[in-house]
Amino acid sequence: MAIALVAIVALFFLFSGIYTDYLWFDAANYTTIFSGVLLTEIVLFLVGALLMVGIAGGNMLLAFRTRPMFGPAMFGGGSGADRYRMALDPHRKLIFIVGMGLFALFSGSSFAGQWETWLKFINGESFGKQDELFKEDISFYVFDYPFIRMVLNFLFTAVIISIVLAAITHYLYGGFRLQSPGVHASRAARIHLSVLLGVFVLLKAVAYFYDRYGLVFSDRGFVHGASYTDVNAVLPAKTILAIIALICAALFFAGIFRPGGMLPGVSAGLLVLSAILIGGVYPALVEQFQVKPNQQGKESAYIQRNINATREAYNLDKTEVENYNAESDPSKVQKEGDASVSGVRLLDPALLSSTYEQTQRIRGFYNFGDTLDVDRYPDSTGKLVDHVVGVREMTGPPEGQNNWINRALVYTHGYGFVAAPGNQVDGGGLPNYDAKDMPVTGPLVNTTGLRQSRVYFGEEPSAEEYVIAGGNPKNPQELDYPQTGGTGQANNTYDGKGGVRVGSFINRLVYAAKYGEANILLSGDINDNSQILYVRNPRDRVQKVAPFLTLDGNPYPAIVDGRITWILDGYTTSNDYPYSQSESLGDMTRDASTDRRVIAQQPSDKINYIRNSVKATVDAYDGTVTLYGWDTNDPLLKTWSKAFPGIIRPASEMSADLRNHVRYPEDLFKVQRYTLSRYHITNPAAFYSGQDFWNVPGDPTQNDKNIKQPPYYLTTTMPGGTPTFSLTTTFVPRQGSANLSAFMAVDSSAGSGYGRLRILRMPSNTPIPGPGQVQNAFQSRLAGQLNVMGVGSSSLRYGNLLTLPYAGGLLYVEPVYVQVAAGGGQEPYPILQRVLVSYGNKIGVGPDLEKALAEVFGGQQQQPNTPTEQNVPNQANTAINSAIANAKKAYEDAQKALQSSPPNWDAYGEAQKRLEEALKALEGANAQQPKPSATPSATPSATPSATPSGSPPATPSGSPSPTGSQAAGTS
Repeated sequence: MAIALVAIVALFFLFSGIYTDYLWFDAANYTTIFSGVLLTEIVLFLVGALLMVGIAGGNMLLAFRTRPMFGPAMFGGGSGADRYRMALDPHRKLIFIVGMGLFALFSGSSFAGQWETWLKFINGESFGKQDELFKEDISFYVFDYPFIRMVLNFLFTAVIISIVLAAITHYLYGGFRLQSPGVHASRAARIHLSVLLGVFVLLKAVAYFYDRYGLVFSDRGFVHGASYTDVNAVLPAKTILAIIALICAALFFAGIFRPGGMLPGVSAGLLVLSAILIGGVYPALVEQFQVKPNQQGKESAYIQRNINATREAYNLDKTEVENYNAESDPSKVQKEGDASVSGVRLLDPALLSSTYEQTQRIRGFYNFGDTLDVDRYPDSTGKLVDHVVGVREMTGPPEGQNNWINRALVYTHGYGFVAAPGNQVDGGGLPNYDAKDMPVTGPLVNTTGLRQSRVYFGEEPSAEEYVIAGGNPKNPQELDYPQTGGTGQANNTYDGKGGVRVGSFINRLVYAAKYGEANILLSGDINDNSQILYVRNPRDRVQKVAPFLTLDGNPYPAIVDGRITWILDGYTTSNDYPYSQSESLGDMTRDASTDRRVIAQQPSDKINYIRNSVKATVDAYDGTVTLYGWDTNDPLLKTWSKAFPGIIRPASEMSADLRNHVRYPEDLFKVQRYTLSRYHITNPAAFYSGQDFWNVPGDPTQNDKNIKQPPYYLTTTMPGGTPTFSLTTTFVPRQGSANLSAFMAVDSSAGSGYGRLRILRMPSNTPIPGPGQVQNAFQSRLAGQLNVMGVGSSSLRYGNLLTLPYAGGLLYVEPVYVQVAAGGGQEPYPILQRVLVSYGNKIGVGPDLEKALAEVFGGQQQQPNTPTEQNVPNQANTAINSAIANAKKAYEDAQKALQSSPPNWDAYGEAQKRLEEALKALEGANAQQPKPSATPSATPSATPSATPSGSPPATPSGSPSPTGSQAAGTS
């Protein structure tokens, strides 16, 4: 009775899991995925289970039925097997049923887990391109070869299990005995085991034959793919071994007719010896004595195959590389020559989340993502401007109110879209929002026609939990947003379609079981209109409806057709593209943003092929998932579209508004820059020498310089082009110096130029400062000015160091923030105070970009701080001390303005103006001091200069120094 009860409960929970899964897919309109995957898994499970039971169980039964009639006495005397047989024989049926059940369960589950391999095999589309070695279409390696290996592995497992079970059965029932002077077996046992061993060796022959095709994935050589040794030694060896295995299989089968162990012994010895000598020793000798002494020459053709295949597999074969002189003389530049510079993004989305929170969170139960996103929206003139955007999401009920009703029924959603132009701030250094507050107001609301601001689906951890929305529209209880007067809040009742209706008893029962929450079954607030919303994270939601895709780690919100919409990029990936270099996806995409966990890390699975085949959207209000086929030439996308017809819509159905917000995906760009750090070289000899390999530079604003600098979205102008929204990165030499090797950008706006990869290669005979060197120059030359801002409880935060081509050279732009603590115990948050600019050997600093550019291209060069000599006039020292005192007073007044409740932004802005005037006075006083005789080098020094006498130390007491540690500091 107890066992039956346990079984009923287990079956109910199993049913609940499957049924609620079906309800979710039905609500999302993706039952095709649910039924297709489930049906495939069931069929594969049954096939795997039946085959295993049929092969292993059949051989076990055959061994039992062919047992000797007088087994125990057949060879004379008893043996140790007799007592085991006597103990097991009364329970043999139960043992057989339980054993076969376990084998069926494990083999069926293993087979069912290969549903993707099966669907790709039966739906595989041609690549229209052949590999270099066997002249097979690439689809054979991507779709067919993995399935063949899967079947062979299964058969090997089944035959080995059959041999073991048959041998045990024959032994227990007297089919053979292990006794001196050798093994004594009945004719039936000898024939049975000979056939099984022959089948095993026959499978080995088939495996040797198909192993030949696996050489295109070999890692034996200098690069991945069949090497000289593989082609000239291993390939013929595999063919010979396949023939030898066939002969050995025939010898095992001959044992059926000829008793004795000679033939099986000879065949086994021949197989092992040939595998060692032909399959192992011979290729090792070729590698050691032919290849290694002449590796460059021997491997040249195969390196070229790898280069070509890798560039094709990672979609790099059309990358444009051009030489760039990188002009370094600012006096030759007309600052108005490039319109994109005046609009360069100054707001750093990785730093400003806390600023958005403190100025736009409104209530403590709302939050913004750890990192904000960059998108494009028109300004008042209709010109597209880079914006830093975020969504105000719900974190959950306030502390002390975290009960089930509030958590599941009241605090159900976030509210609002917040955006600010990336190239400007207000008078206090804060983002100049053009979409803000609750309800959302600002010019961007009118421009975009935003009409639905509620966020039921988002990235906050609370989105991992379910909510129950809908309920009674006549008595709304879902908190919509705070308001003045009345109850202090506006309420709402969800009327979307993103959830599963839980009005019926059965639905409430299964969800109560799924989440272990009796209130779902008992609550009177749940009625026929109620919907349970779960899997609310956009990335998880898309992954559930498209399990065959690898998703980008950074979904981003956009206002599309009047609604807040999450946009994600989906990749088709494979590790079966012949000759292509295989690397860990996690390693290729790792940088400062993933190390800080502000965006999702990719798995460590290895890939050697990737395409951005799908653009996916998730409606933030009703959770609607839409998949658009983006790369229609991708055979993997065609294959999955064939396997699940109708779920991927053509890109032509994307609205014009959605296309305006499509951008080139970050993770794909990271994979491509990782690959191009070596594969920008297309000559095999130069590739072998590796002298021109590059690295992605370390993020200069982080403590750990081994953490890669992330790519940045910004509008930039490539030589001969027009301002274009792009994703950019830089390269430095792999060995030796931190000079700049190259700059790379990809057109990120949907249109005719989308995906155009361009690399500007720097001159190899002229040192061009890289990001790390420029960061050192900023900190050493401007220490005096910057340190004064980082006094007391405030600290300096360096924003993203942007690099962009400008007037024949390279312009570096970096915002500097002062992180200040607001009143009321609030967390500190950064406020933009300075913009640093570097071009060639000149550096400029200013409260905004225009003034910083003027210093470089039209004003005086910012001089480094130098030691004050003994004979500095007292007048200069007095001016310095006075300027420092005024700066500190202005800073203290600014802090008081911030710490008032609410913050007094007018007083704060006035104090900032006085602080700026004091800093200018300090700069003028410094200019009166004796200048060093040496001219600053064109290559920025990494060593900070000393602070003038009479000025404060480089690190004021209680304040961190402006080094990378500040940039990495957290609030």
